[in-house]
Amino acid sequence: MLIGTCRLELIIPESRSLKNKRQVLKSLKDRIRNKFNVSVAEIDHQDLWQRSTIGIAMVANEYSFIDRALSQILNLIHSEPRINVIDYEIERH
Repeated sequence: MLIGTCRLELIIPESRSLKNKRQVLKSLKDRIRNKFNVSVAEIDHQDLWQRSTIGIAMVANEYSFIDRALSQILNLIHSEPRINVIDYEIERH
């Protein structure tokens, strides 16, 4: 069993409240879960309006599958106009 994780630091520049931030993140997390069948959650900065850290985890039997899926997830997040990616870190276990 192989595990891949990704930690992303995000900015939501147009967010004006926690409610607005949560709506943007919920939409993003639901799209990621539905399309890639991975676990995704906000893991830090829950109390800040425009900043968030999300974590993504997946299990597979080949690292090539994990690398491909995480790359596609990053592309999806980068294409979201309401979100800016500050930094990300991918780990394979």
